[in-house]
Amino acid sequence: MVRLNERLKKIYDQVRPGESVCDVGTDHGYVPLALLESGISEKVIMSDISAGSLLKCKENAEALLPDAAPFDLRQGSGIEVLESGEVDTVIMAGMGGMLITEILGKDYHHSHSFKRYILQPRKHVGRLRYWLLDNDFTVVHEDLAREGKFIWPILTVESFGRALFVNADPDDIEFEYPLTLLDHRNEHTEEYIKNALRLERLKLESKSEGSLTTFKELRTQKHRVERLEYMAERL
Repeated sequence: MVRLNERLKKIYDQVRPGESVCDVGTDHGYVPLALLESGISEKVIMSDISAGSLLKCKENAEALLPDAAPFDLRQGSGIEVLESGEVDTVIMAGMGGMLITEILGKDYHHSHSFKRYILQPRKHVGRLRYWLLDNDFTVVHEDLAREGKFIWPILTVESFGRALFVNADPDDIEFEYPLTLLDHRNEHTEEYIKNALRLERLKLESKSEGSLTTFKELRTQKHRVERLEYMAERL
């Protein structure tokens, strides 16, 4: 039986029954193997740039689901291993948000040939959200999952929509902590927001005492604190 931790289980839960899936950067291959085992997906592709990771994935697949062979394993970078529209949903989890934007940004039409993405960035989630909105993707669901001492965001994204930004900055806190986190709140939302608020207050205290802090930097930091205070009040 394929066992998933909370982070992987929440990624798994975003796949719709009957969808074909490619897990990019699959590592051990646990999510696609769980999708096969449960029958949620009949077609899964496991992809990784590392030959060593794919070997581990192959060994896991043969051990956990011996009756499901042969398995579709592909070595390569990002979605370049796929034909356009070859699968319904692409999973990219456990990598940096900027790397995800690089993968999706290589070929606009190829990226938009897949209906849905399930993205779990390790960092730069705000810059990722900005890039998605600015490149005709829509975040349709937000989730948070705990893994060890960390709480990670999970974005379910569809290939439609258009946002027009006026004087927006990719580092604006509105992209890092959107109000949709409250709309899709779960058992981790309060801790996630309050931890962020605590850190931003510490930054504000440091900047307020710093002799080299500019007025603009101080105003921006105050806005970040006020944004998170507004969200915390609505938890």
